[in-house]
Amino acid sequence: MVSPRNIRLALAFFVISATIGIATAIFQKGSKPTHPPPDSGQLRPNVDLALSKAKLSEVHGNTTVWTIVADRADYDKSGEAVYLTGVRMDFPQNNEEGSIVVTSNKGTYYTKNKNIALRGNVHVTTESGIVFDTETLDYESSASRFRTADNVTFRQQRMTLTARGMDLYTNTDTAQFNSPVQAVVAGKRQ
Repeated sequence: MVSPRNIRLALAFFVISATIGIATAIFQKGSKPTHPPPDSGQLRPNVDLALSKAKLSEVHGNTTVWTIVADRADYDKSGEAVYLTGVRMDFPQNNEEGSIVVTSNKGTYYTKNKNIALRGNVHVTTESGIVFDTETLDYESSASRFRTADNVTFRQQRMTLTARGMDLYTNTDTAQFNSPVQAVVAGKRQ
């Protein structure tokens, strides 16, 4: 049979061990250095200047070719690229089809060749009601052309078309799909 003295000794040992364990845990948790969360306002190492609500435009003579408004624009130290976040790109009405508006999550404007790479939820709408959706879209300034090799969805009124790869010419509002297309024309509902 276990004596009451041994039970008291075991209980005392258990209480002292638990107390030491709790004290050690508190000490270790409290002594760890706390790192502040990264500041989203800090510049990336290769960025020289960051602007909120930045506006960029390409102008030929007296004609505005396009205007970009970005929630944020980070200018690369080399001066060759501007990294954009929250992009809206407007092409004013330049023919009978009307204006074009392109939005995306991110983009990069290359200052030397004036090309633009748009990435993430790229959405194109025309004044005539045509809509394109894709994940990537590159604007080639010299050809006034958007190009993607990704899947693209085209919608106009009752027709939806999907394909892989597309060229969209902004000066003529013509699109060329680079693969077989699948089209669905919705019937009229009565």
